[in-house]
Amino acid sequence: MTQEMICVGAIAGAFGVTGEVRLKSFCTEPADIGSYGPLTSEDGKQLFKITLTRPVAGGLGARIAGVTTKEAADALRGTSLFVPRAKLPKLPDDEFYHADLIGLDAFDTGGVQIGKVLAIYNHGAGDIVEISSSRHKSPLLLPFTMAIVPNVDLAAGRIVVNMPEESDD
Repeated sequence: MTQEMICVGAIAGAFGVTGEVRLKSFCTEPADIGSYGPLTSEDGKQLFKITLTRPVAGGLGARIAGVTTKEAADALRGTSLFVPRAKLPKLPDDEFYHADLIGLDAFDTGGVQIGKVLAIYNHGAGDIVEISSSRHKSPLLLPFTMAIVPNVDLAAGRIVVNMPEESDD
């Protein structure tokens, strides 16, 4: 059995002309991406030994062992960076890794299933949960807050969603 891998960041492209890259960290503390040891590509075939250099606009500057030119750094643009789940810290009971939420069944407060968690997004103003829905033409995008998602039960594989009132507009 293979170890579960969790995406902790991505290479956003070259930064400068000497092979430095711009990293987008998905960690709560962005610099933590440098503390997990070598990172890998999703398939595990590429290994990235990363040394953080400085904060840069939109992320972190970093050196990757073996990458010494702007062209080599640019070739890695869009590469997602993964770490074995076992290397991540244990979270308090009221915090969750996004990967743990994806695929959970979503129920309304009355116990009726409304769909499944498709993704969690964060564009800077807080987490958004995307839920497939049999009631709507497109997936639901809702704030991932205690008011909207008052219960997450990883053991049961479900979340409870306090659905906002729908308007007739």
